[in-house]
Amino acid sequence: MMKYILVTGGVISGIGKGIIASSVGTILKSCGLHVTAIKIDPYINIDAGTFSPYEHGEVFVLDDGGEVDLDLGNYERFLDIRLTRDNNLTTGKIYQSVINKERRGDYLGKTVQVVPHITDAIQEWVVKQAKVPVEEDDVEPQVCVIELGGTVGDIESMPFIEAFRQFQFKVKRENFCNIHVSLIPQPSATGEQKTKPTQNSVRELRGLGLSPDLIMCRCSTALENSVKEKISMFCHVEPEQVICVHDVSSIYKVPILLEQQGVVGYLSRRLDMPIETRPRKMLTKWKEMSDRSDRLLEHCSIALVGKYTKFSDSYASVIKALEHSALAISHKLEVKYIDSASLEPSMLQEEPVKYHEAWQKLCSADGILVPGGFGVRGTEGKIHAINWARKQKKPFLGVCLGMQLAVCEFARNTLGWTDANSTEFDPESKHPVVIDMPEHNPGQMGGTMRLGKRRTIFKTNNSVLRKLYGDAEYVDERHRHRFEVNPELTSHFEEKGFRFVGQDIEGERMEVIELDDHPYFVGVQYHPEFTSRPIKPSPPYLGLLLAAAGKLQSYLQKGCRLSPRDTYSDRSGSSTPDSEISELKLPSISNE
Repeated sequence: MMKYILVTGGVISGIGKGIIASSVGTILKSCGLHVTAIKIDPYINIDAGTFSPYEHGEVFVLDDGGEVDLDLGNYERFLDIRLTRDNNLTTGKIYQSVINKERRGDYLGKTVQVVPHITDAIQEWVVKQAKVPVEEDDVEPQVCVIELGGTVGDIESMPFIEAFRQFQFKVKRENFCNIHVSLIPQPSATGEQKTKPTQNSVRELRGLGLSPDLIMCRCSTALENSVKEKISMFCHVEPEQVICVHDVSSIYKVPILLEQQGVVGYLSRRLDMPIETRPRKMLTKWKEMSDRSDRLLEHCSIALVGKYTKFSDSYASVIKALEHSALAISHKLEVKYIDSASLEPSMLQEEPVKYHEAWQKLCSADGILVPGGFGVRGTEGKIHAINWARKQKKPFLGVCLGMQLAVCEFARNTLGWTDANSTEFDPESKHPVVIDMPEHNPGQMGGTMRLGKRRTIFKTNNSVLRKLYGDAEYVDERHRHRFEVNPELTSHFEEKGFRFVGQDIEGERMEVIELDDHPYFVGVQYHPEFTSRPIKPSPPYLGLLLAAAGKLQSYLQKGCRLSPRDTYSDRSGSSTPDSEISELKLPSISNE
């Protein structure tokens, strides 16, 4: 029987439900259970594809091309699973499906209402999606973690709460439990931890017919015992059901934090799950990762040149991919956010201080990353950054738009086509080096791009990126773009040592660029950050960090192997970049 764990949130949104839901899944997975996850977003958008990154952070892309909430990225990374677009449920999707049914006449002339029709549709969707296999071995999951976005008490999440109120009786008590994530504020004036917001939030939830089984308290410092007992008394739970999730130095510590407080034991009793109590293999690697992230001594800085730099969630997966790679080579990552508009000459006139600060950051970074983006604002600044990286031989990675702008930069400054541009920004350009792609249907903004998993084939054997991918003949990576390098002009670039080493199956679309005589100048049309995992860093990002740390050549000479001190121990499963060295234990720091 499928077990359902519903994660709700109270007091404020953005409290960390996503990380907690992922962590609960992780500790259950480490007990040998198959876990899947569903994210419910109460907004009316059908999907996250048309959001500004400032609204909800980045748009995460799945294998099937679904554009979804960035929490699904957390699930994929923590649980190492592959989700589909239907794992992200929105009010828009539910209403759309019910209205389509009504138009087809499926309700036989009945009045279609929120209860029962919308609430039934929600329950059917969850039951159906929970059964979809999400791992390589195609096994039906045993546990489904459902995260309900927003805050309890919002008007828009009401139908979902009501649906789950009914659902708990349909699937029986031993197959459904509710984890409520709440905030324990600590006003600086008195410094004491306040439980009233949590009491109110739990009371509201109980009033709607759901009783929390675990109350996870988000706080800045560990919960005091008296506070725990107070919550237990006022919220009608045992003290062991109050879990403290205080701020930690690395999110990889959250699964360990939950495990130490007996969450596995509680869930196995409450949901009647047969879990072996052996020392858990999978959490070993999380412990190693979090220990390692605490004791990194060497630093490596990467300049992230983008247009949404005010809000780090806009580049959540990019930052994670950089962190995974930095951790793999035992370096502490420092990301320098640079608003690309600040690098443009016009800024020197308007705000010279901003201009010089931005250039100072760029020049002092060990490597430069230009991520994807849309729209013309800030593109010239990115081209200036790419020019600097190319001429100064700074390690550079361009992703999606970053790769296209690298093509523009080279065309302007090496081929002498001064007006070279993407038709996205200059439709009249005489040298359209980046053009609209045929898969795109104009008119509709949502879901009209080249989206999802596509194959890239390497054209040469001596490509750096091919070696980083373990000398693969091809790679399957996720795309999200409308424009494409113009295949008719590529020969001019190849003559000057700017190589298109990876192309799609037909050989029409340019997927990977590399520049001769440069330590690391790589551009990819796809988004490798979406498939990066903590123990399996994404090769283009790993290459950037290796080059920035001055280790790329020795890594390539060793046949793409990390030195023994950089690999994880054999207890962490076979997902280390190389299997032979993984027999060696991670040595403890010797100079202690």
